[in-house]
Amino acid sequence: MTATDAREAGATTAPGTAPVARAGGAGLLDAVRQRLAASGAEPTPARVAAALRAQGRLLGDAEVLGAAEELRCELTGAGPLEPLLADPDVTDVLVSAPDRVWVDRGAGLERAPVVFADAAAVRRLAQRLAAVAGRRLDDARPWVDARLPDGTRMHAVLPPVAVGSTCLSLRVMRPRAFTLEELTAAGTVPPGGDRILRALIDARVSYLVSGGTGTGKTTLLAALLGLVGERERIVLAEDSAELRPDHPHVVRLEARPPNQEGAGLVTLRDLVRQALRMRPDRLVVGEVRGGE
Repeated sequence: MTATDAREAGATTAPGTAPVARAGGAGLLDAVRQRLAASGAEPTPARVAAALRAQGRLLGDAEVLGAAEELRCELTGAGPLEPLLADPDVTDVLVSAPDRVWVDRGAGLERAPVVFADAAAVRRLAQRLAAVAGRRLDDARPWVDARLPDGTRMHAVLPPVAVGSTCLSLRVMRPRAFTLEELTAAGTVPPGGDRILRALIDARVSYLVSGGTGTGKTTLLAALLGLVGERERIVLAEDSAELRPDHPHVVRLEARPPNQEGAGLVTLRDLVRQALRMRPDRLVVGEVRGGE
C-alpha cells in the first residue's frame, strides 16, 4: 500500500461495516490510513490497532476489527462494492453513476443501496482495480477489460467516452460449475434439451454457443465440458479466463494486451495456433470476435 493508494481510496465506505470511522470521525480513519500508507504496511488488525493507539484513541476489539475491514475494502478491495461482490447470489454489479449502482441476483437488475461520494470516487476505484489487474486506465486509454485476481471480470469506461460518470461493470465468477442436470432443473435448458446436448458431446461435433450478454453462455459451455470423458484433454483459449469446467484435464490459456510500451501482445489467434500443438481432444475458443 502506497501513499498514492491511500489518496485514491477516497472517503467512500461500505454499508454495514463497523462504526469506528463514524464514531471516531472521518479524521480518525484518515489519520490511520495515512500512517499505514507512510509505513507501506498492509491494514492488518494488529497494525490498525497500533495506528489507532498512536492517535490516542481507546477502542474495543470489535471497533478495531471494523476499522481494519473498512480500510481493507477501501485500499485493497472493491470499496463500497465489497459487500455486494461478497453476496453469493450476486452475479453482476454495475455502476453507472455515483448514486446509481445496480446488482443482478438472477432475476434482473435491482437498485443497490450503495452511494459513492462523487464521480471522482468511482473513477479512482475503477483505476485502482485496473491497476490490480495489471492494466492501464487513463485519459489516453479510457476503457479496460480485465480479470481481477479473484476471477471477477471487470470492464470500465472513463469520461468523456462514458458520458457523465465512469461506468464500471463487475461480473462475479463463481468457483463451482453447474451440471447439466442442475441447468435442466432450473429451466435454463428446456425439457429434452439435455438429451440433445449430451448427444452433441458424444458425437464430438463442433458447435457454437451464442447469445446475448448475461444469458448464460459461459455457464452452459462449462456444463457441457463437464460431460467430456475424463481421458480427453481440454484446451481452453480465452480472451479473459472465465471457464471453470468440472473436468480433471483442463489446460487454460489466456490472451494478454500489450504493455505501456506496446509490446507483449498475445492475441486469441496466437493462442489458437499454440493450442493446436498441444494435443487437444477438445479445443474451446472464447470469445470469438474476429480471425480466431
